[in-house]
Amino acid sequence: MDAIMGVVNGFVGFIWGWPLVIIITITAILYSVVLRFFQFSHFGFIVKNTFGKMLDKTTRGEGNLTPFQAAASALAGTLGTGNIAGVGVAVAIGGAGALFWMWVVALLAAVAKYAEIVLGIHYREKDPETGTYRGGFMYIVKKGLGSNWHWLAFFWSLLFFLQFLISGAVQSNSIADVVEHSFGGDKLIVGIIIAILAGLVILGGIKRIGKVAEKLVPLMAVIYTVAALIIIITNIVEVPAALATIVKTAFTGMAPAGGFAGSTIMIVIQNGFARGVYSNEAGMGTSPVAHATATTDHPVRQGMWGIFEVFVDTIIVCTMTGLVIVITGVIPSGEVGASLTASAFQTGLPGPGDLIVTISIMFFAYTTILVAEFYSETGAVYCFGNKVIYPVRIIFLLVLVGGAVGGLQQVWSLLDFFMGITVAINLVVIIALYKTVVSLTKDFFANYVDK
Repeated sequence: MDAIMGVVNGFVGFIWGWPLVIIITITAILYSVVLRFFQFSHFGFIVKNTFGKMLDKTTRGEGNLTPFQAAASALAGTLGTGNIAGVGVAVAIGGAGALFWMWVVALLAAVAKYAEIVLGIHYREKDPETGTYRGGFMYIVKKGLGSNWHWLAFFWSLLFFLQFLISGAVQSNSIADVVEHSFGGDKLIVGIIIAILAGLVILGGIKRIGKVAEKLVPLMAVIYTVAALIIIITNIVEVPAALATIVKTAFTGMAPAGGFAGSTIMIVIQNGFARGVYSNEAGMGTSPVAHATATTDHPVRQGMWGIFEVFVDTIIVCTMTGLVIVITGVIPSGEVGASLTASAFQTGLPGPGDLIVTISIMFFAYTTILVAEFYSETGAVYCFGNKVIYPVRIIFLLVLVGGAVGGLQQVWSLLDFFMGITVAINLVVIIALYKTVVSLTKDFFANYVDK
């Protein structure tokens, strides 16, 4: 096992080094240029047509979920343990500067998430047996690149299926880790409870997932961000120094201190990019799967939710987590992931801080688990057909139990392994189809705005 993990870690270190940094940057710059920096120039319009219409139940076109339910389902995947445990992992290993690179990847790659959602809606299909709209990389390749590339769609779907089985394990592991840290709970029992609670929703399919997500996502986001804001405001004099540390160490790394082993510039960038992409899922190929279920009359109308999601996820929530960790001075403690974040909140809010993180990560991870199963299921269905839907759901629930008792760094490494491959392939295809995205964007603003 040690030998296998050695190979996995070696590949993760390579793919999340310069290769993915370069390809994410190329994708982001390409789309920023051809769409005339759409994520910035149309930000007001995007907010008005996403956040401004969260409570609007009006729907246009075909789909399974309302636009907000689909976005909430996608946000349930993005607003998750990446914001709590992921930032804790990034900062614990890469130092405070990793947060800076999370900002960079968010600002640049938001337009890549927009592009993949637009393509996902444009090429989606309605399953004739279940009535579920399915979309994502596999359907984009199938219809956008042609029959010669079906093998790539199958290969990617298989990896996608495995990736989100492991993602479920990561979420379960994070819940078990923070419950053990806060209450000393038994991880196996926690894993069984997680599987039971997830099963009550997962077995009902995407419509039930959407209904749960639209209620829990806003609630959990408010609870967590309010707690983080209280800590930041009560330590406001420390914020300028914290920001200076984040920017400075983004380009210098951090020297070892206490339980902190120190970090080089490459470790800082690698962790910032890896955890940033995992948190906001820009370019990951995941969001098109959730958004493909939306009821909409045009791909661009739904695609704008992707930019909004990245802003909320990384620029707001991850920044708050990172600032709380830095200003409370807990980085040298040697703790990693959710435990580090919990320690920071406990230091900043003695008494309720630890409990708030525990409750928040349980909400975050629970909703992420629900969406991860749908992602995994979609990959498996593309490869093997609808007959695997219920077996996949059962396997996924069993993986939740196993993930709860697994090693934190091992499950994160396995996730990074599969995610590195799927992200790289997904971004190449998104680049290849940029003309389609540009054409659809022009069509929307010419014919669908205010209609």
